[in-house]
Amino acid sequence: MTHSFKLSRRIARLRLPLFAAAILTIVACETTDSLDPDTSSPAPTASDPGSEIGVLADSSVQADSPGGPLLASISYAGGIPMGLFHLPDGDYGSRYNGGLRTASPSYLLSNLAAIKSRGGKVVLSLSGSQKYYKDADGHFSFTKWKARVDRFRTVKFSSYVTDGTIVGHYLIDEPYDPANFAGRPVPGATLEAMAKYSKQIWPSMTTIVRAEPYLIKWSGTYHYLDAAWAQYLYRKGSVSTYLSKNVTYAKNMGLQLVVGLNIPGGGVNNGTMTPTQVQSWGTTLLGSSYPCAFLSWKHGYTYLTTTSMKSAMDVLRKKAQSHVNKSCK
Repeated sequence: MTHSFKLSRRIARLRLPLFAAAILTIVACETTDSLDPDTSSPAPTASDPGSEIGVLADSSVQADSPGGPLLASISYAGGIPMGLFHLPDGDYGSRYNGGLRTASPSYLLSNLAAIKSRGGKVVLSLSGSQKYYKDADGHFSFTKWKARVDRFRTVKFSSYVTDGTIVGHYLIDEPYDPANFAGRPVPGATLEAMAKYSKQIWPSMTTIVRAEPYLIKWSGTYHYLDAAWAQYLYRKGSVSTYLSKNVTYAKNMGLQLVVGLNIPGGGVNNGTMTPTQVQSWGTTLLGSSYPCAFLSWKHGYTYLTTTSMKSAMDVLRKKAQSHVNKSCK
């Protein structure tokens, strides 16, 4: 289901913050994309990420305040970004300073300004939902994928790449899974071609694929792809073994590594992770100095608002912030 609304210029000028915040909070909780980090894990029905209304929070104020929300600027606190998929602009701050955003050409600059003003960093998905870059048979279409990326050629966001607000370009989700592309996985050579295409447009922007490195290993060498992604679930076995395997493969393949958790579907029997599990497993993942970001699936669940889960996330934020600040490039 697609949700949209537009505050009138008159309301924007009057800046009724409490009213606007309430509406934006509702929309932020309901406008998420379908970048499911594990297709076997349950997740709520998501709205269409390719629609230009799939942006979250604060975009409605851009008519009168192009820089996003009227806040005192907060500097990035250091370490590696820690946060959630689909994190609304307004939730960047003391608990989360990292996220993944399905970008909209219309609102990207205002979103980036808002995120930066709150001391945050973000991974951008420019291509959106997989359905927009599949052919009639359900297979991956490089031509359609490039067309989705090309929508951003005229958006001048390079300064956010330079200053580190943009962690990287999220090229594709689970390319190795045949279920995603009608029985035909996306091969390593194509992933490298996608990364090269991105670099031809934005040479300094990091390229990221959401896949464990060993699942996208191929006969060639990645020169344009910068980073892989290890999203832990309980069914993957020991978290320390999982981490060690992914770090080893990433190093051997010349890739950086983003880590995180599948919180709603990665617990025992594909259930929700408990706060204790989130803190314990997240702490293990952050025990390595190799990861360049810690981003978990996903914002929008009420259990994230419990005191115990907030406490667990605060612990992980401190762990992430204690890391040496490093690029995913």
